[in-house]
Amino acid sequence: MNKLKEMYQTEVAPALRKALNLDNVMQIPRIQKVVINIGLGEALDNPKALDAAVADLTAITGQKPVVTKARTNIANFKLREGRAIGAVVTLRGDKMWAFLDRLMNIVLPRVRDFRGVPTEAFDGRGNYTLGLREQVIFPEIEYDKVDKVRGMEITIVTTAQSDDESRMMLQLLGMPFRKD
Repeated sequence: MNKLKEMYQTEVAPALRKALNLDNVMQIPRIQKVVINIGLGEALDNPKALDAAVADLTAITGQKPVVTKARTNIANFKLREGRAIGAVVTLRGDKMWAFLDRLMNIVLPRVRDFRGVPTEAFDGRGNYTLGLREQVIFPEIEYDKVDKVRGMEITIVTTAQSDDESRMMLQLLGMPFRKD
């Protein structure tokens, strides 16, 4: 069993239950899934960019990403409906816990001038989205084989009823929030 998952079950869940004064065990906030998304506007001009992004996401997550396609036509961006413009991976279960463990303990501390992740990135429903500027901070990515530095969005979807509950849960799990 993953260390982070074990920590959630033994320490975080009981602490949340006590702090939030919850009667039912099923009311305790938990992480449902983690969604990692790379948007590629450049894929319209350079089809190989999509292949490189898919390879990077596969290396980072250990799971094959789904290529996302444009839903509508946007003339200003020279975008047609159905064109491939990104890649997304949804992690659940053990892969999700392993990824979060790596993200909090290995990847984020490797970011240059890291002072913590922003606390304002909650969506109002208890979900947290973190934007990374480069994929090379992941240890699975070989710096020499990177054709272009790409950013990504990591969304942590929780069952929390509010942003405060979600923030408390992520802090107890060890998410390095910025101290403003």
